Amino acid sequence: MFDKIDLGEMGRMLEGMQEQAKQLEEEMASRTFTVKTGGGMVQLTMNGKGEAVDLEIDDSLLEDRESLQILLIAAINDAVKMVEDNKKHSAMNMLGGMNPFAQK
Repeated sequence: MFDKIDLGEMGRMLEGMQEQAKQLEEEMASRTFTVKTGGGMVQLTMNGKGEAVDLEIDDSLLEDRESLQILLIAAINDAVKMVEDNKKHSAMNMLGGMNPFAQK
């Protein structure tokens, strides 16, 4: 089963994948993802690393702590999911077509 695997080729593929992963990480850091909750009353922007970079809150929510908490939690959860989904999608694209076990 493993007698047809070229270990030298596999090593070169792994080096290439490491370089692609580094490039992907740099690219992800430069991307931003924005979500809105409460009809736009809360707007949160995260970068591709999952760090919050901007937060806008409608002034009317400053009087309603409970609603603000609910909308902030929803915005954070939505933004984190968006970042994670993008990471998975990007990783799958990077790995697309690479099969070290394919026969030549």
